[in-house]
Amino acid sequence: MSDREFLKNFQEKVEKKLKEHEISVVQYWHERLGRVVSMKPDGIASLQLEIKKIHDMMENRIKTLKKG
Repeated sequence: MSDREFLKNFQEKVEKKLKEHEISVVQYWHERLGRVVSMKPDGIASLQLEIKKIHDMMENRIKTLKKG
């Protein structure tokens, strides 16, 4: 296998892994937001609280990723 073929195969594998990871991340947040959408909140306050929870989770994840 030539270097060019090796690099092409390696790049394809990396791109596939990145795509799979992105899909799983988007699916996770889609499910989280789906729960909020399906809620029957008593008022705006409980809806805001759920959105704030998701916001905080995302913020914590971003901080964790930036540390590593």
